Amino acid sequence: MPKLTTASGIPVADNQNALTAGPRGPILLQDFHLIEKLQHFNRERIPERVVHAKGSGAYGTFTVTHDISRYTKARLFEAVGKQTEVFVRFSTVGGERGSADTERDPRGFAIRFYTEEGNWDLTGNNTPMFFIKDPIKFPDFVHTQKRDPQTNLKSPTMMWDFWSRAPESLHQVTMLFSDRGTPDGYRHMDGFGSHTFSLINAAGERVWVKWHLKTRQGIQNLSASEAVRLAGTDPDYAQRDLYNAIARENFPRWQVYIQVMTESERLNWEKKTGWNAFDLTKVWPHGDFPRIPVGMMELNRNPVNYHAEVEQAAFSPANVVPGLGYSPDKMLQGRLFAYHDAQLYRVGTNHQHLPVNRPRCPFHNQQRDGAMAIDNGGAEVNYMAVEAQGSAPQGMGHGDPGWPLEGVAARYDARGQEDDYTQAGNLFRLMSVQERHNLFNNIAGPLSQVSNEIQARQLAHFDKADPAYGAGVRAALAARSTS
Repeated sequence: MPKLTTASGIPVADNQNALTAGPRGPILLQDFHLIEKLQHFNRERIPERVVHAKGSGAYGTFTVTHDISRYTKARLFEAVGKQTEVFVRFSTVGGERGSADTERDPRGFAIRFYTEEGNWDLTGNNTPMFFIKDPIKFPDFVHTQKRDPQTNLKSPTMMWDFWSRAPESLHQVTMLFSDRGTPDGYRHMDGFGSHTFSLINAAGERVWVKWHLKTRQGIQNLSASEAVRLAGTDPDYAQRDLYNAIARENFPRWQVYIQVMTESERLNWEKKTGWNAFDLTKVWPHGDFPRIPVGMMELNRNPVNYHAEVEQAAFSPANVVPGLGYSPDKMLQGRLFAYHDAQLYRVGTNHQHLPVNRPRCPFHNQQRDGAMAIDNGGAEVNYMAVEAQGSAPQGMGHGDPGWPLEGVAARYDARGQEDDYTQAGNLFRLMSVQERHNLFNNIAGPLSQVSNEIQARQLAHFDKADPAYGAGVRAALAARSTS
């Protein structure tokens, strides 16, 4: 075992007894090892993530299995068989770090691709949609999923009050209270980029895309009762399952797909359906936009140190490489700022210097100083000279042609003008009789704890999605009130 030293490398003479004035004390302030040890202990916990606080991570590889170079010039896709190292962090969304892995909650599914052109972060969930479509609502929504400021307890009233006043949430609420709201660990669930992104090819042509990851282990979900049981007997169930599977070399895999939509297809589809292709509360039907296979992702290496590699992993959807791009998705636009800003606060100004966040390719910028400046640029200048002749920019850079903007700058409320019910109803109608029964009971539990006013608002949304949906929840509520 290596000889114990201080953080400065000074050998520790005694790690069992503090330096004191006599055998019974008091302790002397000059015991620098004691002081350093206590100081570090007091600072061991960085602020936990506001969302996605509890997570698990693993390394692996992404292998290209199908040629999509006609859509993108990104070098990680340039040849079938090419491999790229990845790091994936799975998480629950609403709970704290000490919460149970099996709570009813969406699951975060964030992937970092360490490409030769820099890090690409695909930060998604295990659902293809989300609760809201405008980022200005996000802090309010998350507050309803956290704790009541008076009681410090989770509040069904807060949750259902928000959802019942935001019918755009119904699609995701239906998914959340279905069997897929309690997946059986992380290996048995799908992943989605959720947002609309874009791909740009060598000719500068753009297509809109959605990313899908289909589990090769098969979808498995926990019943509501089994999820509750595991929360009490093994709250780290998903973490244990993932770590042990990789340790046994039973490596989990996901098939990666894209849906592709050209700009002309978008205009025609939006005219036909009335849906916004960039609305995060909507999905693109597979019948209209089939999934196209891209590659295979395998997780095959556990982290050596959880805090260094999982807790300090700092993702941002703003991290894209040439050949990949964004879209006018309002929620995505908000996250492009919010994620990086959260990591600056949570991990620090130079969080990209940490090994799990550091790109695997050379990097160079003029950012200097700040806390934990592990790589501070050496003797190089900390500015870039201005080109006297200009830089002749084209589009957004890297061959990205950009997209046209139109309209008057203003705040627009589309309530009552957009369809928040059809896709939620379609999801409900896809469910089997047993799945519907489970959905009704899963909803009735927390909905039974709120006021009649909130119940009535929410039941009206179920009715609009499908009359059988509302009727089923009413029956489940009535059964609970008489039992």
